[in-house]
Formats: sequence, C-alpha cells, structure tokens
Amino acid sequence: MLKITDLKVNYGGIEAVKGISFEVPGKSIVTLIGANGAGKSTTLRTISGLVRPASGKIEFLGEDITGMDVPTIVSKGITLVPEGRRIFPDLTVLENLRLGAYLRKDNIDSDLNWIFDLFPRLKERQWQLGGTLSGGEQQMLAVGRALMSRPKLLMMDEPSLGLAPLVVRDIFRIIKRINEEGVTILLIEQNANMALQTADIGYVLETGRITMSGTGSELLSNPAVKEAYLGS
Repeated sequence: MLKITDLKVNYGGIEAVKGISFEVPGKSIVTLIGANGAGKSTTLRTISGLVRPASGKIEFLGEDITGMDVPTIVSKGITLVPEGRRIFPDLTVLENLRLGAYLRKDNIDSDLNWIFDLFPRLKERQWQLGGTLSGGEQQMLAVGRALMSRPKLLMMDEPSLGLAPLVVRDIFRIIKRINEEGVTILLIEQNANMALQTADIGYVLETGRITMSGTGSELLSNPAVKEAYLGS
C-alpha cells in the first residue's frame, strides 16, 4: 500500500532522516520503533505532507505522492493521529469528530455510529468540550476524528504517550480492532513491547536510518532489540 524509497529529510542543516526505505502492506499493522530523535515522527509528518522531503520517493497505492499538500494526501486516504492528540479543547466531542470529515461531501452519520461503537465513552460525552476529557478519552477522540475521513492508511504518532497502563491496553486493543475492520496502520510508539506485540512488521530506526527489520515477534525476541528497547 505504501512504499518509501531512499527518503531523506532535513531540518535546517541537520539531516533528520538519512535515506530510509520500507513498505507497508495493505491491511497490516507496521510499527517504527526507536529512541527520541531517531526520525520517527519526521517520517510520518513527511508522508502526511506536513514536511517536505529533501529527496526520495513516497508511493501510495502505486501513485507518487511525494511533496503533495496535506488536504490532497488526506483525500487520497492517509490520515495522521498526531503526537499529543491535538484535539480542539473548546469544541465538543461531536464537533471535533465532524471536523475530521471536513473533506467529505457525503452523509457521515454511519461513520459517527461506527466511532461511537468503537468508543462508547465518546458517545456518552459527545456534548462535552474536548478539553474536559481525560487523557485517554482525548486520545480516543483524536483517533475517532482521524477515522472520520475514512482513511485507507491510519498513521499514529505515540498513541500511548502519557497514558496509564490500563488505558494503553485499551488503546492497543482498539488499534487491533480498527485494523481488523480493514484499515492499514503505521504506528510509532515508545512502548516498543506493546507495539511489537501488536504489529505484523517492525522497523528499528536509529539516528535517521533503519538498522533492523522483521516481524513483530522476530524483533521481540531479538537480543539487541531486547537490550535497547525492551529493558531486558
């Protein structure tokens, strides 16, 4: 579904991503793991059109989308759930969700029902302001808002950041369910253990380069990954 070839991204004079190549098969969950500053968020932001690459190629469903603007990329079926959630605190839950469908001209009621089925707590709080929700509920809202554009590929940047362990388990259970309903997922996650347990394929990013790749279970059992990212 997504193919990245020799992608390089610069911030000022710093090369943040140094020629990475990887693929995301359709209907899969793929994770990028690595330390802070490894280039993970930059990679997602570049795919989504928020950052322009210095060189390389981004192909989605066989089409070159390198350097396209954000609305065009969203319209083609790629959505990003940003780090820190970035919901609109002064809008209600329902208004936040409707904004996720801003490019659509069709009826969104069935999609709202799907989101409320995935996240019953959002249905209960649909008239509440986003800023009054707990951290976990705000993450659910950020995911729900992204799903309202009906993405083929959902990219998630640190969905478990700052959340309690029980809430993290809920979020990953929902990630698997979204994937089972046909949405391909590209995931960045500091919680490497949960990410690799959930992912079909994993890539290890270190200082802007991919240093390892394999299935989630292969990387979970890799001694170097265990030592660097799993605390064992």
